[in-house]
Amino acid sequence: MANPRTSRRRSGGRAGAAARRGSAVIDQMPWDPPINTDAPTEPLGPEGIEAIHDGAMRILEEIGIEFLNEEALGILREAGCTVEGSNVRMGRDFVMEMVGKAPSSFTITPRNPDRTITIGGRNLLFGNVSSPPNYWDMEIGKKVPGNRRMCQDLLKLTQYFNCIHFAGGYPVEPVDLHASIRHLDVLYDKLTLTDKTMHAYSLGKERVEDVMEMVRIAGGLSHEEFEATPRMYTNINSTSPLKHDHPMIDGCLRLARRGQAIVVTPFTLAGAMAPVTMAGAVAQSLAEALCAIALFQYVRPGTPCVIGTFTSNVDMKTGAPAFGTPEYMRSTQMTGQMARFYNLPMRSSGVCAANVPDGQSIWETSNSLWAAVQSGTHIVYHAAGWLEGGLIASPEKFIMDCEILQQIQRYMQPELVATGPDEIALDAIRAVGNDGHFFGIQHTQDRYTTAFYQPFLSDWKNFEGWEAAGGIWTAERAHHMFKEIVGSFEAPPMEDAIRDELADFVARRKAEGGAPTDF
Repeated sequence: MANPRTSRRRSGGRAGAAARRGSAVIDQMPWDPPINTDAPTEPLGPEGIEAIHDGAMRILEEIGIEFLNEEALGILREAGCTVEGSNVRMGRDFVMEMVGKAPSSFTITPRNPDRTITIGGRNLLFGNVSSPPNYWDMEIGKKVPGNRRMCQDLLKLTQYFNCIHFAGGYPVEPVDLHASIRHLDVLYDKLTLTDKTMHAYSLGKERVEDVMEMVRIAGGLSHEEFEATPRMYTNINSTSPLKHDHPMIDGCLRLARRGQAIVVTPFTLAGAMAPVTMAGAVAQSLAEALCAIALFQYVRPGTPCVIGTFTSNVDMKTGAPAFGTPEYMRSTQMTGQMARFYNLPMRSSGVCAANVPDGQSIWETSNSLWAAVQSGTHIVYHAAGWLEGGLIASPEKFIMDCEILQQIQRYMQPELVATGPDEIALDAIRAVGNDGHFFGIQHTQDRYTTAFYQPFLSDWKNFEGWEAAGGIWTAERAHHMFKEIVGSFEAPPMEDAIRDELADFVARRKAEGGAPTDF
């Protein structure tokens, strides 16, 4: 096997550099993860924060959480928690001591160090849609199961758009790949088609261990270098109400012991898996997340952890999940306040319940994304491409969402609120006076190319101009753009020796059977 440390020959070349710039099809904004310059929206007063905190602590002290993982039960028993069967009750002093060991900010360094991300502080990061089993695009015209080609195309969009800062789970489940080897093929695709931060599903020890090894190989790292700083992350969901399953906790324990990052995101839908009141749903969500974070901090103090929120409501007429609702926005803002109370980074999502990339999909997703901004979220899952409550991934929706993400990035740029003499522009106002215009004056001429946000998808022509250009609606424009991007895509560079080592690892693990399954 070739040594990745001695072989320096690279594939991708100038084409790979062009892909990193993302300039082949559209003139997009550069890679520049935004800093959230706004003060967070805080609907809770001090008494509200204390009430929700007390509610979460009483859940942990009086009701307890089911841990369906024998190793976790043993660790928590050793830590002094009350363990009765699979039910664990833990005191608030223990929880707060453990949670206090988690860092408030940390970095994750992928195989391309230029794509390093910082989670925490005032940083705001966006990731691709993750885990839908189905796919929809305008060419197919119907909802269909995902496959590897669709997954690869969405990974190309993930790499192409500079406003996408990390690669979440599979952007659509490639159900044409057997579950035992799916993680091997998709991680190979992710690591070769993108150079952004990687994710591992915590679904059994084989998958987690395989992904850690593949990320290590792709980075050309020794085991010691891999474990010295976070190189990847996982996201787990509790099984609401009040339960953590075996494989997710197992995967997190493996990642924690090797210094990798963990996002804990309860999936609490008010009215179904959590109380119908938003305060009750948030308190339950916090309890489910904090007990897991406490476990990981006990095992390895300082493990980088993120507290996630997926608290929304159901449609009480049908029981279907609803997203981008006023309740979703408020619960996200409330959780943001609580995350700051616990001094933890926070994850939220860009989600909607719409079935196709239409108006509903955009107002619900926009509500979700702006709730992330308002809450002080640090890492936003599913920021581009999500439909039908997470059951469909769509490339058109992905591109439409990236227009929103770029606008948020532009909104955060400090020059929009600069107030120096050039910005107040008294000389320009004086020159124009009472009966002129500002189009032709030097102040405008010096700035007009960069003065305002320039969309890549929105069409600002009047109706006649839009009609004369073909009258193409937004989703159709996005579809054409999607085809151009994937048609001209060039993967980011990777050393040939590393690519070969990855391929050899995948082949060996497939020959060994991959991960066990029930079928």
